[in-house]
Parts: sequence; structure tokens; C-alpha cells
Amino acid sequence: MNKLFDLDHPFFRPLWRRVAVTALCLGWGAFEFASGSPFWGTLFGGLGLYCVWGFLLNYQPQDGTDNEN
Repeated sequence: MNKLFDLDHPFFRPLWRRVAVTALCLGWGAFEFASGSPFWGTLFGGLGLYCVWGFLLNYQPQDGTDNEN
């Protein structure tokens, strides 16, 4: 069964992509809060925190290696 957010997709195997997606979500959430949109800030901040958990704290590559390419 396909997941809505597939954190194990091969696109996210390189560490720099996982960090970039996480930073983008958290940065966009901060931007939305700064521009006076708390709903969108909360939405993107929550997505960024989900990325921190899924990509950085709980990430287990399928082949057991973290390809830096």
C-alpha cells in the first residue's frame, strides 16, 4: 500500500536532501509566522518537525548505508 508521505523513497537517501527539505519546511514556517499567518506557520512548522523526526532522528535506509551522493 502506498503511503501519503513516503519517507523511505530513494530520493531522500542522501543526507543533504533530507536536511534541505527539513530546513525548507521549518524556514517557511518561520516566514509565515513572521508575515502574520499563524495557520500556515503552524502547518509548515509541524511538517518541519515531522521531517526532523522522520528524516534525521528515525531514518533507517533500506540498504543499511547512507549514500552522500
